[in-house]
Amino acid sequence: QVQLVESGGGLVQAGGSLRLSCAASGSIFSINDMAWYRQAPGKQRELVAAITSGGSTNYADSVKGRFTISRDNAKNTVYLQMNSLKPEDTAVYYCNADIIPHGSYPGQYWGQGTQVTVSS
Repeated sequence: QVQLVESGGGLVQAGGSLRLSCAASGSIFSINDMAWYRQAPGKQRELVAAITSGGSTNYADSVKGRFTISRDNAKNTVYLQMNSLKPEDTAVYYCNADIIPHGSYPGQYWGQGTQVTVSS
């Protein structure tokens, strides 16, 4: 019943910006860590950025200074602001959240993925 729905991907030129959103819905008691991962063709999925329920963040070295993760706890939503995009940022971006559903056990949930393509 819990699901994550991403939006905001697309095609952008190098140097441009995109903002990804991921909203959690369903019977949710609480959400702990939320994160964005990405997977480029032929590569393993990698962590891009993560944020705790208290707002502490960490980033992959490759995106530090360019990407910003944030969240709105009232809306159960996490965002990824991506600036100064590079062709190597091209990937499918996945939202991930550590969620405790009402009356159930904690679990890791994933969104369906959204494509980000950066042209040179």
